[in-house]
Amino acid sequence: MEDKNQTSITEIILLGFSDLSKLQNLLFTAFLAMYALTLLGNIGIIILIRIDPQLHTPMYLFLSNLSFVDICYSSTVTPRALANFITEKKSMSLIGCATQFYFIAMLASAECFLLSVMAYDRYIAICNPLLYTAVMTKKVCIQLLGNAYIISLTYSLIQTGNIFSMSFCGSNKINHFYCDAPPLLKLSCSDTFFNEIILSTFASIVTLLNAVAIFLSYIYIISAILKIRSATGRQKAFSTCASHFMTVVLFFGTLVFMYVSPSSRYSLNKNRLTSVIYTMVIPMVNPMIYSLRNNDVKRALKKVLDKKLNF
Repeated sequence: MEDKNQTSITEIILLGFSDLSKLQNLLFTAFLAMYALTLLGNIGIIILIRIDPQLHTPMYLFLSNLSFVDICYSSTVTPRALANFITEKKSMSLIGCATQFYFIAMLASAECFLLSVMAYDRYIAICNPLLYTAVMTKKVCIQLLGNAYIISLTYSLIQTGNIFSMSFCGSNKINHFYCDAPPLLKLSCSDTFFNEIILSTFASIVTLLNAVAIFLSYIYIISAILKIRSATGRQKAFSTCASHFMTVVLFFGTLVFMYVSPSSRYSLNKNRLTSVIYTMVIPMVNPMIYSLRNNDVKRALKKVLDKKLNF
């Protein structure tokens, strides 16, 4: 009977926002606009960092990696969500669903670690500026990035195995626009108690450990900034951290709400809204936050635009 249940569902139907029939055109336009801005902004940041020698520093190496992750993250979810608005077929094979889930979990985890690495970079730059070039060498930066991606790949493999080891039978429809853990848990006909424990435990470890690392970094950073006697120096130091801090609050806030909060508080409609924020809105606004709050990025962008206009 168990084997039969395991093979009873071969595809998942993503209902997306089909219950909001009157808003289909508006939602399609909004999602398409957000995706276009995400690609434009993040590709722009990567190109800008690559062509401007003054941005060839560890801070901007990490920022370009964050932009790359945001592009991949949004591209894993948004094109499929857009296709569901304009096609009758809203199904996805179980293997396709597992693949999408794997990449979403991996990229979300990678973003957590990248934000933590960026906080560490700001900590060294502000608290130990004389040792910055000696500590944040090219080799160290590559090791930090490599470790972030390797841990994320491993974490995603564990979570994907955890979710797709369950049996799926009965209804194959989920009220979501991509394959995510909470709606898949609701769809399973297995006893999901241990799967939920594993999901929450590993999500908590990744999220909370990185959040604590960032929090501790900012305690030292703020303490060091307040010791700066010059008001101009304090303002410059705060401006280099403000954009990163805004990104951290947005991303970790939605992530904790989604995966660390108890399943008893879970709501499919709230989950969909929160998912839109962290899969579409955050990757879109990250380049804007770093462009508007970062003087180096604004200077590099102005230089590029001036060259284009004078050409």
